[in-house]
Amino acid sequence: IITLALRRANEGGLANILDYIPEDVTLLPNTSGARNAEEAVRIARLSREVGCGNFVKVEVVRDSKYLLPDNYETIKATEILAKEGFVVMPYMYPDLNAARDLANSGAACIMPLGAPIGSNKGLSTKDFIQILIDEIDLPIIVDAGIGRPSQACEAMEMGAAAVMANTAIATAGDVPAMAEAFKKAIEAGRSAYLSGLGRTIERGASASSPLTGFLQD
Repeated sequence: IITLALRRANEGGLANILDYIPEDVTLLPNTSGARNAEEAVRIARLSREVGCGNFVKVEVVRDSKYLLPDNYETIKATEILAKEGFVVMPYMYPDLNAARDLANSGAACIMPLGAPIGSNKGLSTKDFIQILIDEIDLPIIVDAGIGRPSQACEAMEMGAAAVMANTAIATAGDVPAMAEAFKKAIEAGRSAYLSGLGRTIERGASASSPLTGFLQD
């Protein structure tokens, strides 16, 4: 899956990013730039018209400093677009009540931020994301803030269905190598989750070998 902003899909003789995307890749246009539900809905409808299909990542951001998503407007946009047949993947600040409202509005998944977008700070909202994984019966895709493959692995170990990464890869010294590292980390994290992680002891210790049967002098 490749996500792209609609403004990158140029027409009128200009270079079009869609021409460089393989046909077997699913396009996930986003509503980047939308400041309210009305603008997000308009962008989503335009993306369908230019041939991007029914998938849409809803982003509604009014905060220009921290770029935090507006959960209330996101819920409104999700409800409208889901009724129009879109596969809506809403980007949101991890809040259980908002996630429940998104699920009830027809969201196909929930995409909570790990940290402010573009920050590469990792899973700053880890505890809240875990609540969504435990309580929401939809795929949880960690979006925004993931800065290292190890952080992507941790998100998958928690039970996330997927992660979305951009800045961490785009700003790496070797982009293809970093993309491959993320791929391996995500696969490792998913395998660990499915295998069942070992227990955690909060206090004290537990020997990994039996404390009996020692050799005697």
